[in-house]
Amino acid sequence: MPIRCQTKKTFIMRSNSPKPLPAKFPAWIFGLVMCCVFSLAIADEFSDVRRLLKQGQTSEALQKVEAQIAKQPKELQGRFLKGLILVEMGRSAEAIGVFRELTEDFPEQPEPYNNLAVLYAQQKQYNMALTVLEMAVRTHPGYAIAHENLGDVYARLASHSYDQALQLDPSNKATQFKLSKLREFDSAPSGSTSK
Repeated sequence: MPIRCQTKKTFIMRSNSPKPLPAKFPAWIFGLVMCCVFSLAIADEFSDVRRLLKQGQTSEALQKVEAQIAKQPKELQGRFLKGLILVEMGRSAEAIGVFRELTEDFPEQPEPYNNLAVLYAQQKQYNMALTVLEMAVRTHPGYAIAHENLGDVYARLASHSYDQALQLDPSNKATQFKLSKLREFDSAPSGSTSK
């Protein structure tokens, strides 16, 4: 039962037209339009990063996303992508650091919690994964992937407990049955994973 992760999709505001601004255009509207134009440039940069990542060019993708993060160090999307790239590169400890920081800076976003939990579960740190997934569900009760992953972590913890019970009492038929059912469940095919 693989624990699933999912990327955060960000909605970008777009300006309607690049027409020249009238002479008496209020400064705050000019600022808003400039933010939209800047956001589009960032979106293009991240689409390039995603393309490189999809092509397996993780080093190039990491360089591009780090350059973008240097320009906007508190921006969510780039930092999240960096975490995903680090996972792809097998640099789990660094990815954990990225997702942990995202949970601190953006505690209302469930996706960083979920991906952090996935990394903890891969390291068999199920109690930490459980704690983090509970935070994901608290921040967004309708986040289905976090609920599914929470069930998987509970199943892993149950399996571990049944194993311990059988070590203490190998003749316990009820525990043997429960453990065998959990193992059947564990070997059943799961849905497709997404990143």
